Amino acid sequence: MTETVLGGTPALAPLLARGALRSPFKRPAAAASYPRTRLVLPAVRADLGRLAAYERVCGFGTGEDGLPVTYPHVLGFPLAIRLMSERDFPLPLLGLVHTHLDISRYAVMPADTAYELSVRVAGLRPHRRGTEAVVVTEVRDGQDLVWESRSRYLARHRTTGTAGTARPEERAPLPAVAEWRIAADVGRRYAAASGDRNPIHLHPLTARLFGFPRAVAHGMWTAARCLAAHGVPERAHVEAEFRAPVLLPATVAYAARAGRFELRGPADRVHVTGGVRPLPG
Repeated sequence: MTETVLGGTPALAPLLARGALRSPFKRPAAAASYPRTRLVLPAVRADLGRLAAYERVCGFGTGEDGLPVTYPHVLGFPLAIRLMSERDFPLPLLGLVHTHLDISRYAVMPADTAYELSVRVAGLRPHRRGTEAVVVTEVRDGQDLVWESRSRYLARHRTTGTAGTARPEERAPLPAVAEWRIAADVGRRYAAASGDRNPIHLHPLTARLFGFPRAVAHGMWTAARCLAAHGVPERAHVEAEFRAPVLLPATVAYAARAGRFELRGPADRVHVTGGVRPLPG
């Protein structure tokens, strides 16, 4: 694997445009080749203004010493999009769906510290509905690994046979803790704070171009909102599975018990399910 050190955070808008233009020419398959490049930002800092906006829209307490557990994903997202918009990435960026997230945080991450951040594609895997790419993000404070994540992104296409990811395990519904009314503009507010301006999240008109009747909440917003409500220890492993989109505006139930949480819509339709467990040490 080669390593490319970047001089700054890539601009998302041209990357998204490039990925959209290349999408019709992609031929997704689990056996396809993929970029073997590790992108590195050697000294990235959180913009404190955007961080405060992110904390407000996701429900985290503002002014905390450490970054919210999901915020390094925001810092690494432009690098992931750069990799996924490259010519040698086999999945089309348009229509790519974030299906699963795993995060391990090993230490509190002060908001005013410069970190080394790296992103790479770890591989492709078959899914019952297509092909998933696994994207790994790592954050280091000096030589110490303080945060890492694995995200799975699904490109839907026809498959042969039944190989691939099994259907999600069905669990008994967790007890509802709160009812949340999610405003129609939460996609735009999260986009302003995170930089993720995918058109399906911004307005009903642009969402309809991609087959959605209304704008859709960012999956990472739903996970962050649940984790802000649940609470996360300093050293923790977090997972979230994105099961169904949240159409905006919406009224949803936040449910939790012990280390598990979920977000449910009408008729107990599960949008997000996940868990939090402390790490030893």
